Amino acid sequence: MRGIRGFFERFRSAGTPGAAVRPGVPVDRVAEASAELAPVFALLEDAEAEAERICARGREEAAQIRQQAQAQAEAIIADANLRAEAVRADVVAEARRVVERESESAATLANETAARLRDRARGRMPVLVDRAVSAALVTLGEPSERAP
Repeated sequence: MRGIRGFFERFRSAGTPGAAVRPGVPVDRVAEASAELAPVFALLEDAEAEAERICARGREEAAQIRQQAQAQAEAIIADANLRAEAVRADVVAEARRVVERESESAATLANETAARLRDRARGRMPVLVDRAVSAALVTLGEPSERAP
């Protein structure tokens, strides 16, 4: 029921004020519109129910897709972590190889330098020994100059 207003609407005049017309109760336009549109709305109920089913199915599929995407993302991350560990190990191994090569190169260079210094020292040794002996003899005096 539409309340008191609906009750009084039934007694409105049938037309605009003016010439007299045949007396009668005016037509209830709301009731007419409701009666006219009721079958259309009844047909729309099925469409609304179908739309709701489609939306519900869409929500379910979206949730399923989200779950699959989450699982796929986790698998990708796990795979990336495994590969990252392998890459780190490869990088560390390569760095060690480089350091070993550089160490070997440095050791070889040091050995070559030491060998050159030894050769130079061997070549200079007789001259330096002679100088040292001469200087010592001068400092200590000649054997003939020494007291017995």
